[in-house]
This record gives sequence, C-alpha cells and structure tokens, in this order.
Amino acid sequence: MENEELIKTVTEKAKGWLGEGYDEETRKEVERMLNADDKTELIESFYKDLEFGTGGLRGIMGAGSNRMNIYTVGAATQGLANYLKEAFSDLPQISVVVGHDVRNNSRKFAEIVAAIFSANGIKAYLFENFRPTPELSFAIRHLGCQSGVNITASHNPKEYNGYKAYWADGAQIIAPHDVNIIDNVNKIKSVSEIKFDGNPDLIQIIGKEVDDAFLAAIKELSLSPDVIKRHSDLKIVYTPIHGTGVEMIPASLKNYGFTNIIHVPEQDVPSGDFPTVESPNPEVPSAMAMAIAKAKEVGADLVVASDPDADRIGCVIRDNKGEYVLINGNQIVMILLNYLMTRNAELGKLKGNEYIVKTIVTTETIKSIADAWNIKMYDCYTGFKWIAAVIRDNEGTSRYLGGGEESYGFLAEEFARDKDSVSAISLMAEICAWAKDKGMDFLQMLQDIYIKYGFSREEGISVVRKGKSGAEEIVAMMKAFRTNPPKSLGGSKVAIIKDYAALTLTDVAAGTVGKLEMPTTSNVLQYFTEDGTKVSIRPSGTEPKIKFYIEVKGTMATNADYDNAISEANKKIAAVKADLGI
Repeated sequence: MENEELIKTVTEKAKGWLGEGYDEETRKEVERMLNADDKTELIESFYKDLEFGTGGLRGIMGAGSNRMNIYTVGAATQGLANYLKEAFSDLPQISVVVGHDVRNNSRKFAEIVAAIFSANGIKAYLFENFRPTPELSFAIRHLGCQSGVNITASHNPKEYNGYKAYWADGAQIIAPHDVNIIDNVNKIKSVSEIKFDGNPDLIQIIGKEVDDAFLAAIKELSLSPDVIKRHSDLKIVYTPIHGTGVEMIPASLKNYGFTNIIHVPEQDVPSGDFPTVESPNPEVPSAMAMAIAKAKEVGADLVVASDPDADRIGCVIRDNKGEYVLINGNQIVMILLNYLMTRNAELGKLKGNEYIVKTIVTTETIKSIADAWNIKMYDCYTGFKWIAAVIRDNEGTSRYLGGGEESYGFLAEEFARDKDSVSAISLMAEICAWAKDKGMDFLQMLQDIYIKYGFSREEGISVVRKGKSGAEEIVAMMKAFRTNPPKSLGGSKVAIIKDYAALTLTDVAAGTVGKLEMPTTSNVLQYFTEDGTKVSIRPSGTEPKIKFYIEVKGTMATNADYDNAISEANKKIAAVKADLGI
C-alpha cells in the first residue's frame, strides 16, 4: 500500500513536467518513465526535490525534480539571483563568475546559469571553456564579484553533475547566506518564475587574463626556487584523469621551473565519460594505474594527479622496494604543511602570528608538527568552506600558511578560498626537489616526519547505500552509533565521545558532558580511545554513503621500523573495523 501511494504521488508530480514550460526532450523522457512497467526510475527521479543544500546541488543528470537538469539548475540560479539582489541592493551593478568542468552538460548548464543571471540584471563573467574549480574561486576576488557558480560534480561518477555556489570572498557559502539562499531557491515553485532569456550585453567571456593572473599568484607561493633550479629535470608524471587540470597544472609546473613533465596521453583527453577509468577519483588506486605504468616506464621521481575539476590532488611515491604506491590524503596534507612550516622557519619568516587549519577528521599528527613549531592550529568541519571561514576570521591579523583535509584537498593560498590542486601539485613537486636536495627520496622524507612527530596510519571506509531506502538506512546507522556507542575499539577503551550534532563532549571515565565550541552543528560522531585511536563517522553531504575515518597510532624510531609500524597499525585498524561492524 505504501509503495502504491508513493507511485501515485510521483506520477502526479511527473505529469506536471509534461506542460508547455518544459522542453520537448524533457517531456519525452518523463513520458518514457511514466509508461515504463518498472516504476523504479520514476520514483528515484521524482520522490523528492533535488535539494539546494549548503554546498549547492549535486545529483544524477536526467529529467525529474530529483535530477540535475536545466530546470533544477535554473531554479537554483533564479533563487541565488533573487538573494543577490537583496544582499547587494546598494550596488549599481552586481557581478558573478560562472565556470564549469569537463562533464557532460557542464557547458550547457554554465551557459544557462550565465543567461539567467544576465536576465536578472546581474553581470556574468563566463569562462570561455572548462577551468579548475580553484580558478573560479580566485576569479571572484580577482574581478571583484559578489558571487560565483561552478558547474561540477568533482570526482563523482560520470552520471553526476553539480552546482557549487560561492560568495564574494571566493569561498563556498556558509551562514547566514546559505540559509537565505536556500529559502529563496525554495520559493521558486514554478518553471515560469525562472528567467531563462538572457541579456548578451551582461555576459562577458573571460579566459587568458585570469589564467595568467592565477598562475602568477601561485608562483609567488614557491619557497625554494634555487632548489628547483638544481633539480629542474625532476621526472614528474602528471595526469588530469580527463579533467580540467590538463592545461593549467603543466603550465604551473613549468612556471615553477620544472622542465621534465611527463604526460599520460590517453588521459590528457578532456571527457565527461572518463573513458580510461572506472572512477575519476585520484584517491582510488585504479584511477592512477595508467600514470603508475608511465612512471615505471620512465623511472619517475613523482607521480601526481588531479580530479575532474582539479581541486583534489593524488600523489604516488616509490616505496623502499622501488614500487610506486599511492599515499593517502592525510599524508599529502601532512607533507605539505610540514614543508610550509619547516621552510618558513628555515627562511626566518615565522613571526609568531602564523596558523594552519585542518578538518576534524584529518590526522592528529599535524597538530604535533604545529606544536613543535609553536604555530597555532585550527580544527574545523569537513569542507573547504570551513577552512575559508577560518581564513576570513583571521584576515588582516594572522598569517595563513596552509590548510587541508584527508579527502585529498589542500589550500596553500589566501587568494583562492577552495581546495586547489594547481598550487598543491606545484608545491608537491617543489617538496620532491627539496627532499632530493637534502639527499632524501620522497619516502625517506615521509619517514623522517613520522620519526620526529610520531607514527600514525589512517583508513577511510565508505559504506554506500543508494536511493530512498539507502538514505533511511544511513539515518538509522547514525542513530544506532549515538544510542549505543562502542565501549572499546581495537582493544582500547573509548575515553572521549564528541557529538557535533549535539555539540557535546563526553568524558566516559569521568561521566561528565561538556560543550564543543564550533560555529554550528554537524552530523558527525567521534570516538577517541585511551591509546590514541580516533574514529570519526559522518554521512556524506554529496554522495549516498556513510563515511568512517579511522586513525591509529604506532611507534617508529628509525626508517627500518616503517614496514613493521604499518603492519601493526593495519592489524589495529582491522580490529577497529570489526568492532564497528564494517
């Protein structure tokens, strides 16, 4: 009976998409779903509206209220335009930047977004072609705009697309603007309210001038130009995995002074179908397989990759057996921050007002490094909008050195306010040269960090639960972990429980409950054990999955202890996973 009622509801909703306000292609697609014997696709396409959340939109492309299409994108843009006219009513001309990635329909959606803004009297700077997400963030500040929109689904599968909204500081939107924009988007009840007919006079195509300015700003981040001169022929294999980094990242590496950039030709082809990989995600080993094969062929010193919108970085190094291995996002952030702190100290640039930022699920070893240099570290929620918020709060008083998160994102600069693989890859190549200059390979440098600051090993596990039933199962899992927290993990008692939804910190042994100081609530749970193990649990905000982040501690006194430290840590991680039932 419940399913019959659901089918009836979605059928009536879908019939509304057969009206004259929708184009012929959409009407035909909806008719096909309505006439199909199997109503699964109809239900998934219409059982809810694709929500404009705090990060914008992300979903599977297709017809329907729960899909990415010109009407859901149009409603989001109209709502954002309405709010911009309220928020900046004193400006004679409001302006925005519109960018996009290589995905199917991305250019089409970007052009529609620019048209809707222009139809609302807002000037739209539209990139001439695909560009990295961080360049969109940079362009907002560079051009003095009030907002920006990037059409991208980052590293999601090819069926997806997305819509990221940015504010005047170049960061993704947080309170109070996020709630206000959502309210305005939710007020759009009919397709007739969306102004699709653009004003060409208010659309300006941008490209090379912004590219050049962005690359010049990234070059200023370099801390070891002399080292690069000595190792300019470093063998660097780079792959954009069919994405937007294909031109900008090699250009930045060359701008830094590197002359031996080795491509993976098959993956230099921009394509929303991502034809050579199952998943265009540089944190997935299979996505790096072709780059690793190329590295073996040429004997590369470093292998780097970016995801489709070039905000995430992947990195492969040689292990002590000479094999190429993927390092994880925690290690990437740790290596970059260690270099920036160490090199600034070597150059006498630390004045006492510097700070770094990491997310709450990222390795705690970073805090040990920061403490050693007497540099302030901020912990924030997952997502670079929160790192950007810390930068904004400290602007003009403290100096930002860098920040990152375990999900392969890093931001080395203040002139952009979203994670940036262009600058991160440029700096990672510089770090490789810096290590080589000190007589170390990349692995030895990583081991040196562990010896100085303590060994840690991390593993992320994503449990995928698709569709309506999957979303309900994820809710039930989070409820179970809250009401029945584990007593121990991996053989060590749980000492502290942090619940960011309630903003409470429970000291299990003392039986006390304190308050967490955070800017807002978030659906995240954390368990800390007596032996230093940390487990974080959160539903993904962009994908149908619940994520588990496990970090365990170990001992490592010399380089020779590395393999054993990994082995022991892996055993402990396996025990923790068993205790969690995953």
